[in-house]
Order: sequence, then structure tokens, then C-alpha cells
Amino acid sequence: MGIELKSLAPDDREQFILDNQEAFRYGALEEFGLRDDHFEEDGEIISRKTIEQSIDGGEAYRIMQDNQPVGGVVIKVDGDHGELELLFVSPRAHSKGIGYAAWCEVERLHPEVKVWETVTPYFEKRNIHFYVNRCGFQIVEFYNSHHPDPNELEEDDEAALDDMDGMFCFRKDMRSNKSE
Repeated sequence: MGIELKSLAPDDREQFILDNQEAFRYGALEEFGLRDDHFEEDGEIISRKTIEQSIDGGEAYRIMQDNQPVGGVVIKVDGDHGELELLFVSPRAHSKGIGYAAWCEVERLHPEVKVWETVTPYFEKRNIHFYVNRCGFQIVEFYNSHHPDPNELEEDDEAALDDMDGMFCFRKDMRSNKSE
């Protein structure tokens, strides 16, 4: 397929953020249409601040196909635990196996990781299908106002609890996936 992960260059950071927001916005518009109210900030499903924190705290890569950017991925690795912070493919390149090829490359780059985790909004059916049916993740929790993500809330953050729509938490135990 010719997919390559290329470390995010400082001069590509702004375009990476915009491309990420476009991909998430596309998913929400596809699901909800223009009446969507799931935005973190001014028309964006994922805020600039969230993306910047992911980039700054992890390893950011451009997904390249034929030397052209077609998406991006941000991961965080701590010993044998990995977090998939962000993975997106341009809507113009959907359904071509790019996301799966990129994920396989992430796994290849980090064979020391025994458990990967990620989250995605409850309404992102494409993502849920991708993580469970293509990549071998399992849904292990559903974060919502009744069961908040302990990593995301500040103490006494009642407003955030009220606004929480719902996120699925996925886990992939690489020790049980050796035959794949």
C-alpha cells in the first residue's frame, strides 16, 4: 500500500491540527448533520488545545502515502503501555486501508508495548468498527456523566460531568494477539 509514518515536522504542525479537526468534524457531520452539538469549541469536535496537548505530550506522525499527507497519528508510550491519543485519515482517503496500515506500523514501531489503549466518542461508528473489527481492540469502559474518565476530570468539575456525552475506552492486549 505504501504507507509511511513520518515524524511531524514543526512547520507542518498547524496543517496537522487543521487536518485532524476536519477528519473529526466530517465524522460528526456524517452522523448528525448540521444540527450537531457535540463540539468542544466553536464548531470543532476536538479542540485545538486537546490536539496540541496530545502532540506536545507524545510522538506525532504524519501518515504519508506516495509522499502526500493523508492523515496523522499521535501515540504516547510509557514502558510496556501505549496510548493511541489520535489517529485520523483525511475524509478524501477513507475506506482505502490507510488507517489500518498506519496502525500496523505503530505496532511494528513499538513491539515493547504489551497493552494499547484509546478512546473515541460514542457516535463515531467508523472508529468503533475500526478499533474493534479491524485492529482487535476490545471495549472495556463507557465514560459518561455517570461514569467519568478519571484521567480527564479536575476535582469538583461538575460542569464537565454535565457536558460529557460519552466516550468508549478500548484496550488491546498484545500478549493475547500474537497469532494475528
